[in-house]
Amino acid sequence: MSATSRGTSGGSVVTFHLQRYADRGAMRHMAFDRPVLRRTGGLLFWRLLGSGRGASMTLGADLRRWALLAVWRDERAFEEFLARSPIPARWRREAVEAWHVRLAPIASRGRWNGAEPFTPVPGRARSQATAGPQDGPVAVLTRASIRPSRLVAFYRSVPAVEGLLRAQEGCLASVGLGEWPLARQATFSLWRDAAAVRAFAYAGRAHREVVERVRAHDWYSEELFARFIPYASVGAWDGADPLAGRRADP
Repeated sequence: MSATSRGTSGGSVVTFHLQRYADRGAMRHMAFDRPVLRRTGGLLFWRLLGSGRGASMTLGADLRRWALLAVWRDERAFEEFLARSPIPARWRREAVEAWHVRLAPIASRGRWNGAEPFTPVPGRARSQATAGPQDGPVAVLTRASIRPSRLVAFYRSVPAVEGLLRAQEGCLASVGLGEWPLARQATFSLWRDAAAVRAFAYAGRAHREVVERVRAHDWYSEELFARFIPYASVGAWDGADPLAGRRADP
């Protein structure tokens, strides 16, 4: 599980890519893709991420499934990457399942290795704060660097939150991600609407209790929480596109 970046984002086009391969040998792509991404024009920020076996941050890793999170200068830079880079060419050639989505940031709080990668679309944060069920899907990214002294407490809290997440009405899909084993973890999730996100964040007792312990005992040395409007999704995630048939307004 590795990561790198180049600068911070002034662009508004964010993409998330999830690929599943037939065997664990896909891990080698993490090393080979880094220099290619460093040379990619219009790519402002990126992370190569391993995935967990659960819906949130877990100890177990799925060595056949890998993700890329990227911020692009504009849509044209992303289209050039899809058309010309050997990385998406390999996805099309070797992945047994691939899914990607374009994301318009609507809110972002915190930093990622000192960077603020996401620039919210003006006016979206206020409109989403009062969004109702009719307002369309929302994507959420959470990321944290866990202090070594808090790792045991953190992972003891995961099963309760993961159970709540799996049972939460309105959660369309979720995956745990990691850029460095154990200590740098993230979750990417898709939700029916903003109301479903709020219900999970504030109504679920297990989640509230973990958040309270995080704040009281200073579990994280760095954290980030971001919300997006997902649009233009392509491919399959666990057999289907979780956004199929759902309205998205970027």
